[in-house]
Amino acid sequence: MATDPSIVSVESAQGKFQQTVRVGKHVFPADEPESFGGDDTGPSPYDLLLAALGTCTSMTMKMYADRKGIALEGVCIELEHSRDHVEDCTTCNNDDNRIDVIDRTITLHGDLSDQQRQKLMEIAGKCPVHRTLENRIDIHETLVQP
Repeated sequence: MATDPSIVSVESAQGKFQQTVRVGKHVFPADEPESFGGDDTGPSPYDLLLAALGTCTSMTMKMYADRKGIALEGVCIELEHSRDHVEDCTTCNNDDNRIDVIDRTITLHGDLSDQQRQKLMEIAGKCPVHRTLENRIDIHETLVQP
């Protein structure tokens, strides 16, 4: 299994959907909720995707605030994934005119001016995971025979 912190490994575990996720020295379960036939023993794949965006956003905002001496005491981010179906989608890259939507609600804590809040919201859109999700993503697959 992967011990390189830049490699994530996922392996089938118990139950219908449960997986064991390894990231460097961290090991945790992933699963689907019971409503989707899983055992709800860990976050779902979309939960993990939203968590990646939320943590990166918060870290990026905090790093910027620290660097600029902004009195940001904390960040709370809530995220939700959904799909929109539109009849005339000029930017869709799929045949069924489906757009994945992530709603991100950000609460900033601290004695901040309106200008600082506005700048921090601008910085939120520049976190690396946000940029990755907005880019075209090519996924390369390799089948390994055991």
